[in-house]
Amino acid sequence: MANSGLIGSSERFQAVLDDVQVVAPAECAVLVQGETGTGKEVIARAIHDSGPRQSKPFVGINCSAIPAALLESELFGHEKGAFTGAVTQTIGRFQAAHGGTLFLDEIGDLPLELQPKLLRVLQEQQYERLGSSRTLRADVRVIAATNQDLWQMVEQKTFRADLYYRLSVFPIRLPSLRERKDDIPSLVRHFVQKNSRQMGQSIYEVPYPVMGNFKSHHWPGNIRELQNFVERSVIMTRGNVLSPRITELKMLMQETASAPTQTLSDAERAHILGILRETNWVVGGNDGAAARLGLPRTTLISRMQKLGISCKPRALFVAPVDRSAVTSGEYASQLLAS
Repeated sequence: MANSGLIGSSERFQAVLDDVQVVAPAECAVLVQGETGTGKEVIARAIHDSGPRQSKPFVGINCSAIPAALLESELFGHEKGAFTGAVTQTIGRFQAAHGGTLFLDEIGDLPLELQPKLLRVLQEQQYERLGSSRTLRADVRVIAATNQDLWQMVEQKTFRADLYYRLSVFPIRLPSLRERKDDIPSLVRHFVQKNSRQMGQSIYEVPYPVMGNFKSHHWPGNIRELQNFVERSVIMTRGNVLSPRITELKMLMQETASAPTQTLSDAERAHILGILRETNWVVGGNDGAAARLGLPRTTLISRMQKLGISCKPRALFVAPVDRSAVTSGEYASQLLAS
């Protein structure tokens, strides 16, 4: 499934990949839930690409991006003259996805008056175009996605319970990026390679302090926010070492410091990282991080290993480095001195 853009080896993300492998061969509806920017469409495409409909169309529609008055036509199509401006017959997304998969993004924004019509398609595999009495068959697998709490919407009477149960035959919850921080280096490497290749650049190295900031940031916009940050950094880079704007990187550090901490381990990790940056990643010695934290050097190293913090500052290499370019040490010195 690597070609589907599924990048990550953390325990939480591997659980998602296991769900994808299990449900892909089935024909049941899938509900993908997760915060904005977590990659819900990527998961939907992976399910399609790994299932028996992979050679058929994958058609997506964002239910929040289309006005309610037009959404029914977009889904089911319309006949010529069905409404003002309908000058030709138009097929809908259900017909376009016939034999394949229909991805209903932002399903929580589906108008209440359209929900019974979608429910009928899921139950009976039948629908009619607007302005037509002819019944069409819907041979479509439906995958829906939302960043909202649909069950809470059911309790608030803004989403039908029967439709919720039809859509969530197999629910998949995507973890936020802050829940899978071990995957950040792989994601950064992927985005650096992808963007540098598109821009005709050769960026081979991500400085360790920069990667440390990436790993400790809260990333409220999740993978999409990380991807955009890396793309801007690639645009700014001159040479082979990824060089984000110093001002933007410092802002990232400030946002990290002010972000709410979810667990005691998160707080401990953030504190140790902060001390390590202050000491330029020196662990031992009279002025090292261990002394500042009041811990024996071996105890600090043990805590760092448990928290997933590397004991030695190093750069993350994605290809052999051209040493004629600026070194990661020079870039780190510039960052720490700013």
